[in-house]
Amino acid sequence: MWQELGIALCLVLVLEGILPFLCPRHWRGAVLQAARLPDRRLRLMGLTSMLLGTALLYLLH
Repeated sequence: MWQELGIALCLVLVLEGILPFLCPRHWRGAVLQAARLPDRRLRLMGLTSMLLGTALLYLLH
């Protein structure tokens, strides 16, 4: 189980690094815009992302 968790974390790092590598200027602008969002909106986006990821994982597994 720990090996799979490690693999998943490594894949997250790879996926997170794609946008800053390919287009750093646009990525920086998106991060600056996200920093200006209220906490409530960021939490809602995080919740949506977690639920979507969980649903996709369920469908694929």
